[in-house]
Amino acid sequence: MSYTVKVKEEILNKEETTTEKIAKLAGFIKNNGLQKEEGLVLATENKQIKDRIKEEILSLMDINIVEKETAGNNFSKKSLYMLEIVDYEVLLKTLGLLNRDVVEEYIVDSNAEIRAYIRGAFLASGSVNDPKTSRYHMEIVVNQKEEAVFLQKLINIFMLNAKILNRDKGYMIYLKDAEAISDFLKILGANNAVMYYEDIRIYRDKMNRTNRLNNCEQANTDKIVNAALEELKCIEKLEENMALDLLDEKVQEAAIYRKKYPESSLKELSEIISLETNKKITKSGLYHRFRKIKDLANKFE
Repeated sequence: MSYTVKVKEEILNKEETTTEKIAKLAGFIKNNGLQKEEGLVLATENKQIKDRIKEEILSLMDINIVEKETAGNNFSKKSLYMLEIVDYEVLLKTLGLLNRDVVEEYIVDSNAEIRAYIRGAFLASGSVNDPKTSRYHMEIVVNQKEEAVFLQKLINIFMLNAKILNRDKGYMIYLKDAEAISDFLKILGANNAVMYYEDIRIYRDKMNRTNRLNNCEQANTDKIVNAALEELKCIEKLEENMALDLLDEKVQEAAIYRKKYPESSLKELSEIISLETNKKITKSGLYHRFRKIKDLANKFE
């Protein structure tokens, strides 16, 4: 079962008031219903959604609903469950959908009703990536530009910064920010899905931080090793040419300690020399001593 299906099936079972049910049905039918010769047709690949939508419509009014099931299209092997409603005008009036462009504002008059309308729209045509995947993404695809702008406005009441993308067939309202998607799931009322999402997101963030730290530490280690190898090569070059004695005692001392502690960083080596000789030498001071060794070694290239 996909993460999207889990989210949808969880919000189907959410307790709602009558006005919230009306708002949810409005959101679902506005973004799913098609007016055909046989009446208003609602279609979904999820049997639980089909059953719940039918149940809630019948809880509002006594209306004839015909159920049908067809095979999926070429891209989907799933069955398609359909609800056909012949005398649907009274239903659309109850749901504030007689004007097919935008739902009547009184349907979404409170935050609870706004959340319910968004739930209905998500049930109709929404999806959200499992947080285990490589990218965070939530989308609701709609046919009409007016509905896309309306849904975006409703979602952004909750400060989620939803955006719209014009696609070949319709419009996509989407979120890509991980925290915004988590907040969106809270708006839907999918509490179990939120806990799963947050657990995975926190784990991924922790792993990403650990990987960045490891990469940083590895880069620093490589830098230290490469610098030490270069210093050792320069010392070896001076020894081959019997030129080490041309340097003063402090620089020669640095060369001796580098050969003795070839894997130490400059900071570690400066601390070792200071401790063993009782002569304070800083990392910067040691760097300048090795600079002299390198300058002299370059003359023998």
